[in-house]
Amino acid sequence: MPTAVPAPPEPAVAPRPRRRGRTALLIAGAVVLGLVAGTCTGYLVQADREPTRLPPLSQPVVEQAKGEVEPLSAAEDRRLKTDGDLRKLLLKRPKGARDAEFELGTDGWLNLADYAQTYEEPDEVISDLISDEFRRAAVASWRVGGTHSVAIHLTQYRQEQTLAAAANAEGAYYWAEEESDTRSWSIPGTGDGMAYVHDTPEREAGYLPLYSAEAHAWRGDIAMDIWVYDTKPIPKKKIMDLAERQMGRL
Repeated sequence: MPTAVPAPPEPAVAPRPRRRGRTALLIAGAVVLGLVAGTCTGYLVQADREPTRLPPLSQPVVEQAKGEVEPLSAAEDRRLKTDGDLRKLLLKRPKGARDAEFELGTDGWLNLADYAQTYEEPDEVISDLISDEFRRAAVASWRVGGTHSVAIHLTQYRQEQTLAAAANAEGAYYWAEEESDTRSWSIPGTGDGMAYVHDTPEREAGYLPLYSAEAHAWRGDIAMDIWVYDTKPIPKKKIMDLAERQMGRL
């Protein structure tokens, strides 16, 4: 394992955090005083004026538009697309690619238990997924050559109570950025989607070094996660291309 670099010493005096309570109270007090003064002035001015005649209660009736509204086509109705077979939205396996060494799920689907197994502490994750209103997950994975592998997850949530797809992406951003020697880029067209390349490989005795890259984003009720692994450094172009093409299908 590489030798850990010691953390820089902490400064002798930590910067004082900005206090918000007093400032907020002062602003609120000024607003209240302004409202009271304005109200009093308004009453005095209005008392000296002649009464203003009110407008008639009857108003012109706006005619309703005629004709029927055409339903959205299948290409325009995103809900119709995402409520169908989620596996059809996954990127297709490239030509010449083979099955991944470890296949997850069954026939491209990950149930709640299978999905939880992709985390380090699945027992704790299951309860979180239930709270997040997990609906279903689809997976695609493949190998190119002997060392390059790709895995893509599309996870869909019911989102009746919480915006779990966005929360899933935010959690993924946090853990990806915790890795040392990591470069990151925004994924175009996704709002806050991010792609990461980890330049320091994982090393274990008896095995080749393992480099990795990942991308995370969300759209509507679906969270997208992509992982790429190889024994040689992974270029930015590779992970960005996968992320942009996959999000384009959502």
